[in-house]
Amino acid sequence: LAFSRAYHPLKDGLAETVQLASNSSQDSTTGKTPALVEKGWNILFPVDHLKSNLLTIHPTAKDFHEMWKRACETDVKCIAEAKEYDKQRWDKSHREHDSREGGQVLVSTLRFNNLKGPKKIRDSFVGPFTFTKLIWKNAVEVKITGELSRKNPLFPVNLVKPYF
Repeated sequence: LAFSRAYHPLKDGLAETVQLASNSSQDSTTGKTPALVEKGWNILFPVDHLKSNLLTIHPTAKDFHEMWKRACETDVKCIAEAKEYDKQRWDKSHREHDSREGGQVLVSTLRFNNLKGPKKIRDSFVGPFTFTKLIWKNAVEVKITGELSRKNPLFPVNLVKPYF
């Protein structure tokens, strides 16, 4: 954007276009255009002076408009289907935690780097530990005791399972 005086050869006209677009668009807070709030009247465009009953639309333009409208409707439908599909896939592999506070849980050793011994023969889960509280619907707090007491007590739900 080149800032310069009017009628300067480097002026590109975008600043005026942006200002006109800003002043003629409806504000979500006031529900009015900035021009109406400031001056008391809306900016008129050439299209506002055309009489709609005298205007005839070219058949090609009308066909294009119909095609565009159908394409937009198809896009909205496809996006809704994709959202539903993603939700089903997410719900299939994710679950809410079902333990009660004060209950016993096992914690996965998947992200524990300080356990001794080869990874192949290491226990998959350690515990049982006391389930303190559900932080969010996908995170839990566990009271860790023993040699793992310095570990962060917050775990994702998928790394914790109930101990029976």
